[in-house]
Amino acid sequence: MYQTDESTWILNKEIASELMKTGGQTRGVAFKTDIDYVLKEKGEDGVKTVEKKLAESGLVIKYKDIETMKYYPMGLRAVSLLAIKNSFGFTKQDIRNMGVVAPKISLIIKFFMQYFMSPERTFKEVPKMWKKHHTVGEIEPVKFDEQNKESIVRIKNFKLHPIFCCFLTGYFSTIVKMIERTTQIGVCEETKCPFLGDEYHEYVIRW
Repeated sequence: MYQTDESTWILNKEIASELMKTGGQTRGVAFKTDIDYVLKEKGEDGVKTVEKKLAESGLVIKYKDIETMKYYPMGLRAVSLLAIKNSFGFTKQDIRNMGVVAPKISLIIKFFMQYFMSPERTFKEVPKMWKKHHTVGEIEPVKFDEQNKESIVRIKNFKLHPIFCCFLTGYFSTIVKMIERTTQIGVCEETKCPFLGDEYHEYVIRW
């Protein structure tokens, strides 16, 4: 149903309704990180603009009322990102940038990172990080090559919307950066995607 071309990533009542049928749930912290980005870039008026866009799609949401550890519909995650994109004309790069910032302010990620072990062992904890955020999908840490500075992760049994795929390219680039405790900017590419006919998502991260 959804196209990988960002020009088709619009939000209306029909699309919002379809996305809200998506199974599974996600923690409120995901929305908190998104709205923190909007606050930084667009201020309080920007948040009101996003909430107005959501209302136009049939969803009345006040971000300040979202609870960090409470579960919310997984579909709302994509709707929220689409509302932000459509409110400000964000590009794919802007959505990636949102993903880059998100782990730095996520309380869940901060919790995991305080028990930092070796980079490789921490990388193996990524599935637990995913499960702490989402009730659907499984993430598989396929490869962590510290010498050649490359890692690969796969997400199985998960298909939300291409905008979230884009968000995750930024998200994983920062996760690996945090695991490595490096200032080197990571580069993440989605090499396989269910929206392109693949069985799972695959992300290759290099730093």
